[in-house]
Amino acid sequence: MLVEDSRINVAILAVPEVTASALFGMFDLFSSPGRDWPFIVKGEAGEQRMRPYIVARTSEGFQAANGIWVKPDFDLNGCPQPDIVCIPDFFVNPGESVSGQYDAEAGWLKQSHEDGAMLASACSGAVLLGEAGLLDNCDATIHWGYVATLTNNYPGVKVKVDRSLVLSGEAQRIVMAGGGSSWQDLALYLIARFVGLKEAMEVAKVYMLQWHDLGQQPFASLMGFRQTRDAAINKCQEWLAMNYRTHAPVAAMTALSGLPERSFIRRFTKAAGMTPLDYVHALRLEEAKQMLETTDMPIEAIANETGYEDTSFFGRLFLRKTGMTPSHYRLRFGSLGRALRHE
Repeated sequence: MLVEDSRINVAILAVPEVTASALFGMFDLFSSPGRDWPFIVKGEAGEQRMRPYIVARTSEGFQAANGIWVKPDFDLNGCPQPDIVCIPDFFVNPGESVSGQYDAEAGWLKQSHEDGAMLASACSGAVLLGEAGLLDNCDATIHWGYVATLTNNYPGVKVKVDRSLVLSGEAQRIVMAGGGSSWQDLALYLIARFVGLKEAMEVAKVYMLQWHDLGQQPFASLMGFRQTRDAAINKCQEWLAMNYRTHAPVAAMTALSGLPERSFIRRFTKAAGMTPLDYVHALRLEEAKQMLETTDMPIEAIANETGYEDTSFFGRLFLRKTGMTPSHYRLRFGSLGRALRHE
């Protein structure tokens, strides 16, 4: 007599460009609920509550982006009906369209959603949700470096880059995690939602995972990369990179450009994607972040080094742009530098 499998089916979608750490890391975490905690505390594995499997366009093996071998358990047409579909991040050029490259995966995702599955993406995996037509006029999140990949290609999508997780769609059956290792947050959330909070906490303790409650803001670069053919603006950007401490740098760049002030501001904003003053602050704060990460300089000295005479203004601006005070940022991100300096 066959015993019905009561485990929750978790399909993890793999494409050849997939990031192997997220793919196999998700597999490990979804295999853990119910099984690993009893093994750790009692020496005997418990009953596994979730059933992860890797699904791809074809069940034939392929090399992932970093060269590691991936052998899917099922192809798109032959896999068990999933309760959850997870989409790990994969390599895609920031801002570029992938239209037509993943039609089979997009169609399968759309059908899985219509059949009642919860869809969950990590980092750039959200692009495949967009290809499936599931992000139009919806809230979303993605790695801070890939915001333009969504906004350039899917109508009306509203990217909440400051949030670790974003729930969207009917009955909140679409969930997206922002960047990098946020697939860990995504897995813990899904375990809590489908198995239970207790089991999610047990998995977090077994794997020593920390919830990224601060979101992406402290990790994100404040400098947006924008290519421009405007030689006058390029010249000003190059000058500012070496002279960001200068008093009244916007006035100095305006003079350097040889343009009327209004024309300079308009052309700079169009070329750089932000106003000249915002660009100055972004450049200064990126330098300040690096100093906080790699030196023991007092915060007042860092403020002065990056062009701010008023340390309190520097602190307020830093908090507004990064979501953390300079002291908290140093505590969070300076530990590796301190370890290297104190070897």
